[in-house]
Amino acid sequence: MRKPIQIGEYSFKTKIEAIEFYKEILNSYQEGDELNNSDFEMVFNLLKNHPDSERKIGCGIEKIVVENGGYNYNCFHLVRQDSSKEDFSYRKCISGEPNDFSLFSQSCRKTVESDLKEIKQKYFKENSKNGLVKCQNTGELISFENANVDHRQPNTFSVIVDRFIEIKGIKISTVEYDKIDSYGHFLKDKELEKQFKDYHADKANLRIVNKNRNLSRSHQARINRQQKDLRIE
Repeated sequence: MRKPIQIGEYSFKTKIEAIEFYKEILNSYQEGDELNNSDFEMVFNLLKNHPDSERKIGCGIEKIVVENGGYNYNCFHLVRQDSSKEDFSYRKCISGEPNDFSLFSQSCRKTVESDLKEIKQKYFKENSKNGLVKCQNTGELISFENANVDHRQPNTFSVIVDRFIEIKGIKISTVEYDKIDSYGHFLKDKELEKQFKDYHADKANLRIVNKNRNLSRSHQARINRQQKDLRIE
């Protein structure tokens, strides 16, 4: 089975599916438009997968805009905090080999995979009727197969990984991995793995949502923890 492509919160079955998703974001803006907050987060997470992401991000990103890239087509342009500007290819971010951050983030996702699976199973066991539960974003009925465990803003999975790297002072280029199977890698340092697992459990506010709606880019979550948030015990 082909390994899914993980970009921030979102998992894509194929590169083509991921390319079409980000192409839709790009085409939803006119030349000169700045990305809104939710699209900025998704495209910024994509940028972290770019083979040259560290140099591209540089001193930090202030905003991402859509501008003409020459030859009559638009593309994403990042604007850094020092006002310098540079374009980047969403296709290259998706099609290239994973960089240090992408590999570390994917391994962190593997670390908490069993926790997220347990949350999903528990929610369905306690709330399902005829195999269906209500999506915690829209209220529509969804099956187990159509449900995703979503990290509610502002503590999206990428934000949690970013803060963990910063707090622990991790130099991700030196992190070692154990390749378990074709689905990805695990962190070789089991103490580091446990530390991330505990940190994630403390910070993650989770929801069971329709995986199709979750890719619609329409949901804007509130910041404070809410009563219906699911927590890892």
